[in-house]
Amino acid sequence: MPALRTLMMVGLCLGASAAGAQTPPASDFDTLVSNYVAEGLRSNLALQGQTLEVDKASQALSEARSRFFPQLSFEARYTRAEGGRVIDVPLGTALNPVYSTLNELLVAQGQPERFPQISDTSIPFLRKEEQDTRLMLRQPLYAPAIPAAVRAQRALLDASSFNRMAIARALRRDITVSYVDWLKARSSVEIVAASEALLQENLRVNESLFGNGKITEDLVLRAKAELLDVEQQKREAQNLATQAQSYFNFLLNRQLQTSIEPSAPPVNSAAADAALEQLWSMALDRRPEIAQVEHLRSASEEQVRIARQQKWPTLSLGVDAGTQGEEYRFGEGYNFGTASLIFTWRIFDGGGDTARVHQARSAEKQLVLRQEEIAQQIRLEVQQSYDRLATARDSLATAAARAEAARAAFRIASRKRDEGVISQVEFIDARSALTSAELNHNLTRFNVLARRAELEYATSTGDLPLDPGV
Repeated sequence: MPALRTLMMVGLCLGASAAGAQTPPASDFDTLVSNYVAEGLRSNLALQGQTLEVDKASQALSEARSRFFPQLSFEARYTRAEGGRVIDVPLGTALNPVYSTLNELLVAQGQPERFPQISDTSIPFLRKEEQDTRLMLRQPLYAPAIPAAVRAQRALLDASSFNRMAIARALRRDITVSYVDWLKARSSVEIVAASEALLQENLRVNESLFGNGKITEDLVLRAKAELLDVEQQKREAQNLATQAQSYFNFLLNRQLQTSIEPSAPPVNSAAADAALEQLWSMALDRRPEIAQVEHLRSASEEQVRIARQQKWPTLSLGVDAGTQGEEYRFGEGYNFGTASLIFTWRIFDGGGDTARVHQARSAEKQLVLRQEEIAQQIRLEVQQSYDRLATARDSLATAAARAEAARAAFRIASRKRDEGVISQVEFIDARSALTSAELNHNLTRFNVLARRAELEYATSTGDLPLDPGV
């Protein structure tokens, strides 16, 4: 019976250690990951924040375009004044002597006086009360800085859209890798749990043998120590699985303890990739970071044009219509209208325009260097991801062979222990080697999937669309 139970526990260990490949999948791995990625693109907070940045850039473009259209405004002013300059007009002093002489001549001729005596007049420069109410229309006719500003804002909008696309692709990678990490931790828990069950059976057998006087107590204590060590490993593996679950749900903006649907990894994950040089070219053509910097560079070029064209003259049409006077009244004597052509040419501003031109040129040169730096970083990312994936794939066959050898060795050790021809230390060593080989195989198998996701991100391949509105 002990031998039968041992063989049953060996079978349990072998089945659990290959849980990633033996457990019936709840869903196809790639399909399930795509569904989770789609959910993350809808709910991730960082991506939502970047979407608002795109909306802000779109509204800034609308604002720049609005300067092409006329601006209509209403202005009303009511004024009360006290004091101020007074203009004295000496009409009486100038005309009364003449009028008096003319009246004397008329009286001498027997005619009545016709010319009155008038007083001097004082005209205040400011009215005590005055209102000015008008509609003002301003239409730019020639303003070269406006089209350049529109082109600059359009380039900034495109750059913001490509930045959102880059964040979305990074989110796809992070969701895929975190899901793989959760599957890896979950499978590790199952492997350690199977090892724990095996050591529990080993402890029971040793206690029975010790009770029958066939072995000494130190072997029982060694079995108990090994069991406690595996229990600690199990707690650590469960903690890693919980952390992986929390981070995955965080990326999807869900409750951290929300359950995750498991799946089996693809059986054939060692498909051949293109040559490294081809992957470099593909990444430089497709990575949204490159397009983002190109549009930022275009915006910087337009900023240079704007700074230059600030020195140019502008021509606009101004139309004003309204009412003026001491009272709010409409009609003849109160209504007015004006139409003007306004020519403006700023001749000197203390060197501000020249400074702005140099500033814009420096920003443009900085973006040229940034573009070259990003291209080098992308090449490095592609090469590192390519090498890591190749190493993981090469290690997978070795890890599988090691796990198979450890299983065979453990089966032999189990039979020898039941027959009493192997020491307890050798049996425990065989068990430790099996658990280590299974964990290594599990780690390597899931590392291939994670490295594949990283290479897809580095080369900007995958299921995401290439338009900036992703």
